[in-house]
Amino acid sequence: MKVKITKGTLIRTAVLAIVIINTILKQMGLDLINVTESQIGDFIEMLISVATIIVAWWENNSVSQNAIRADMFLQQLKEIED
Repeated sequence: MKVKITKGTLIRTAVLAIVIINTILKQMGLDLINVTESQIGDFIEMLISVATIIVAWWENNSVSQNAIRADMFLQQLKEIED
């Protein structure tokens, strides 16, 4: 069983990283990163969407050598059954 990381966990982790970076920059007297939690959530959602599209394309198309061989093998099995 695969354990999936939730969208909320990703957003909270990203926000925590930004808070840490902001704190370090503030202590150094540099400009703070100006992003809202909503912007971070939108960005992470976009990344998840793009990753999902890429995985779906990869899984449903015979791109790898193993997948092409498997398609050929399946075709041979179908020919034997007919």
